[in-house]
Amino acid sequence: MTTDAIQKSAPASSITQVAAGALIKAVHSAAARIGFTAAVAVTDQGGHLKAFDRADEAPFLTAEVALDKAWTAASFHTPTHAWNDYLANPKIAPLAGHPRLMAVGGSYPIIDKGRCVGGLGISGGSYEQDQQAAEEALAALGFELPVH
Repeated sequence: MTTDAIQKSAPASSITQVAAGALIKAVHSAAARIGFTAAVAVTDQGGHLKAFDRADEAPFLTAEVALDKAWTAASFHTPTHAWNDYLANPKIAPLAGHPRLMAVGGSYPIIDKGRCVGGLGISGGSYEQDQQAAEEALAALGFELPVH
């Protein structure tokens, strides 16, 4: 076998800075309409912070929670609300001890053309409010919502 036949790398798609900023703006608009203030984190496909904003009235802990939610969604290409069911499985439950794993609704992987390009994490409302704001913002920008 020659090394010419082996694919040595894969292209990595990532959310752009412009799209990350637009998502943050869309989340804040949705949150205001729903009735809460939020911290919003957007990561790239590797879970690294791409953009962040915390509303003045959002508690300081929301910053860390939003980032960990975005990291979790990007890491497994799965919305964070799905993790409650996953962690009920004894074979997956040990992951609950991971310090960054966030099994609370309000975060989605950012899917563009079938590929995960990042994670969106929101904290500040109830998990239902965070989840609703995420869904509205992703839909407003034309990102795909995973089925879970």
